[in-house]
Amino acid sequence: MIQADPCDISVVIPLYNEEESLEELCQWIVRVMQTEQLSYEIILVDDGSRDRSWEVVKKITQEYPTIQGIRFSRNYGKSAALNIGFKATKGKVVITMDADLQDVPDEIPELYHLIANEGYDLVSGWKQNRKDPLMKTIPTKLFNAVTRWFSGIKLHDFNCGLKAYKGVVVRNIEVYGEMHRYIPVIAKWAGFARITEKKVKHQARKYGTTKFGLERFLNGFLDLLSITFVSRFRKKPMHFFGTMGLLSFLIGLLMVGWLIIDQLFNIMPSENKSLVTQRPAFYLSLVAIIVGVQLFLAGFLAELLATQSHKSNDYVIAETINQGS
Repeated sequence: MIQADPCDISVVIPLYNEEESLEELCQWIVRVMQTEQLSYEIILVDDGSRDRSWEVVKKITQEYPTIQGIRFSRNYGKSAALNIGFKATKGKVVITMDADLQDVPDEIPELYHLIANEGYDLVSGWKQNRKDPLMKTIPTKLFNAVTRWFSGIKLHDFNCGLKAYKGVVVRNIEVYGEMHRYIPVIAKWAGFARITEKKVKHQARKYGTTKFGLERFLNGFLDLLSITFVSRFRKKPMHFFGTMGLLSFLIGLLMVGWLIIDQLFNIMPSENKSLVTQRPAFYLSLVAIIVGVQLFLAGFLAELLATQSHKSNDYVIAETINQGS
C-alpha cells in the first residue's frame, strides 16, 4: 500500500452504533481544523455496528476526502478499533476521541500544541466536571485511584477517550483485549514516559445510550493486573516465576530439614511425638517444594515462549474507504 504524505493531525474515532452523532461530530472537527489551518485526516473505525453507522460513514467520506472509514466484520471492542486506527495513521500528532459527542473537538488545538510544541509523548484528557450519573462517576474515581497506585502514573482520568499522542507512540505500541484503558501504562513501559494531562470539557450524551456497563470496572481491574505483569515480565518471565518457585522450594526444604533434625535430636521434646511423615508440617513442606518446582518449570516454559516471534492480533476488516489516499 502506498503511504500518503504525513499530515499535522490524525484523528482516530472508534464507533459502535453511533449513527446519530457521526455527521455532526465530523463537521465540527473539520471546522476546527480549517480554523486552525492544520492539515488533517479523520479515521472512523466502525467496530461492527448494527445500526446505520456505516452508511453514514460512506456518506461522510464522499463529502470529505480527508476522512476515511474502516469497518470490522463484527464487534471486536474498542481496543481493536483503536489498534487498527493507529496503524492507519500518518499524522505527526494523533488524537483519539469518542464518537458520542461527549468529547469536544474544540480541545484539539491545545492538545496538538502540548505534543508538537511542548514535547510531550502523551496528553490525556481529564474530565474534571463529568456529565455522567453518580453510578458511573464514583466507580470511575475508584478505578483511577487504583490505576495510579499500580502504575505510578499521576493521571486523574485514565479512561478519558480524548487523548493526544506523538505519532511515533501509537505506531510502536500494541493495544489488545480491553487494554484501551491503559494506553498510558503501555506507552510508559514502551519508553514513552513524558505523560501529562489536560482538563477538558465534557458534554452530556446527546444521542443514544452508553455502550459500557458496570462490569467494565471488574474487567478493568483484571486488565490492570495483566498489563502490569506483562509489561514488567513479558521479556523475562523467569525473573518472576523462577524467584517465586525458588523461594517456595527453599521454604519447603528448610521445613523438611527442620522436621528431620527435630526427630533425630529431639530438639523439641514431646511425650506423644509422632513420626515425621505423620506430622502436618511435613505435608505442608512437600506442597511448598512441589509448588516451587512447578513455578520454576512454568518460568522456564514461559521463557521459551517469550523467545518466539510475537504474533499481532488479527482482525477481519470488511471494508475500507479513502485509505491511503
